[in-house]
Amino acid sequence: MARLRYVFLLLAIWGAIHPMYYFISWFNENSFSIKAMVDAWHVNAATSGLVWDLTIAAIALTLFILADAILFRNWKGLWAVPATFCIGLSCGLPLYLFLRSSNNP
Repeated sequence: MARLRYVFLLLAIWGAIHPMYYFISWFNENSFSIKAMVDAWHVNAATSGLVWDLTIAAIALTLFILADAILFRNWKGLWAVPATFCIGLSCGLPLYLFLRSSNNP
């Protein structure tokens, strides 16, 4: 399980760095405008579908993390909530799995 735990950590780091590269590149080309970025996310039906897919998955993950924190007192797992909404699901989910797996020997 220890190896898998570190795979989750590597995926969380990759999930933070790789998407952020594209966000920073976009901001460098288009100025720092969250409104313009949200407009770009909804430029066509395919991108809108992807945005909603990720949003619903992020909400489901957040509800699961909150329930897990309340039921099992896994407070450190709460770090994955801001990671999910500030960085992305590609960082938040593996970060949560990494943090949660530390409860097991």
